[in-house]
Amino acid sequence: MKRYAVLAALAIAAYQLIPAGGWWTSGWQFAIGCLGVAGILAGAHRLSRRERLPWWCFAFGVGANVTGIPVSIYCVDVLGWQGLPTPADPLFLLLYPSCAAGLALLIRRREPRRNRTAMVDAATITTGLGLLAWVYVIKPAAIGQNIDMLGRAVQAAYPIGDLLLLALMTRLLRGDGRRGAPFWWITGSLAAFLAGDTAWVLVGSIPQVSDAIEKVQWASRSIDMIFLTAYVLFGLGALHTDAREVGAASSPHPARLGRVHLTLLAVASLIAPGLLAVQLAHGRVTDGWAIVSCCTVLFLLVVTRMAQLLRQVERQAAQVRDLARRDELTGLPNRRVWNEDLPRALDFARRDGRPMTVALLDLDHFKAFNDTYGHPAGDRLLKEASAAWHGALRSVDLLARYGGEEFVVLLPDAGEDEARQIVERALAVTPQGQTFSAGVAVWDGSETPDQLVARADAALYEAKAAGRNRVMA
Repeated sequence: MKRYAVLAALAIAAYQLIPAGGWWTSGWQFAIGCLGVAGILAGAHRLSRRERLPWWCFAFGVGANVTGIPVSIYCVDVLGWQGLPTPADPLFLLLYPSCAAGLALLIRRREPRRNRTAMVDAATITTGLGLLAWVYVIKPAAIGQNIDMLGRAVQAAYPIGDLLLLALMTRLLRGDGRRGAPFWWITGSLAAFLAGDTAWVLVGSIPQVSDAIEKVQWASRSIDMIFLTAYVLFGLGALHTDAREVGAASSPHPARLGRVHLTLLAVASLIAPGLLAVQLAHGRVTDGWAIVSCCTVLFLLVVTRMAQLLRQVERQAAQVRDLARRDELTGLPNRRVWNEDLPRALDFARRDGRPMTVALLDLDHFKAFNDTYGHPAGDRLLKEASAAWHGALRSVDLLARYGGEEFVVLLPDAGEDEARQIVERALAVTPQGQTFSAGVAVWDGSETPDQLVARADAALYEAKAAGRNRVMA
């Protein structure tokens, strides 16, 4: 890869030194383009068959675009064709759908699940820039020039292809997945193609600048070198040792709005009103319907993005609430939930005149177990024991972690004898040959939740004092 990079850099730098003449420049461009295609194919050959397809799409697009260079020179210098379209235009234009297909495949493989947030962000940026492309490039090419309909369509196809690549490149950047060196070589190549097309559009829209650049050889060749760089960057990405990681699937996570992303979205959203302000300042609104359409689409996209953010916040808030009510180790309700649910359960028991019992469980000799087998083993015991007890209880019973190795059980509609039987059933399924001591207290109908739990705690200490591994009421 290093030798390839050095060779490509020297070839691009030497482009400034070759003799003037269409065949010299086109031949040099064609050679560098073929170097880019060779790099892509050589890198793809090292990948598995499934991983090659996106790179083959890139190679086909670059190869077709490169082939258009000598065809274009032949049409102009030999056949004398000056107008649009020429046989070279279909070759040049194949770059856009081919690279778009390669990008779509990479996005699909990197993110098996649809990422609607990234799609909205990409659509927002593309819509804003698309308005500029329509006003200053596509509309003049399609309407303002004295050429036939086919020629106008071909000329308008170039900026439309750029918008397609911009949309997919933005979508790639806003998505998930690993971003190693090959990822940035690909995005750098696409950015170079867009930069080169933009430079030629800006130069072509100002006749004075266009004439000046044509007279200065190094300036016009510098723009050509942008495209030459784009060719070889694809090859560098394919030859990199981490090329297979570009299409590797990633775990989904919420797309974050960083400062750069927020700035891009804000700028894209302000393009339409900014363009309207410019036209009003010149005293004539020439693209009113285009601006209205763009503003409408941008407004709907911004509303959609706000709805996505709100749903994301709601999901995160629900997760925080759930985490605040769940014990992290066992997954059981924590003491916070117990303190909230016990008074409510006692109110229901008072209203319906039904019995309510509380049991407090404490694993026997848990500290010694930790000291002997280690804290990871102690954590496993707590998880396995809580799962086993939960399975032994009734569906209406509430098992919660009270703290440390202590657990508490709420037993609705259970008197002392039934409660003792249920807790003894849980004691029998305690894993790893371990036991627990338990205290059971039946609510008297008037005491507070704290007093009820205190009686259960007192019964628990009686069970420990009596030799552990038993249930006391």
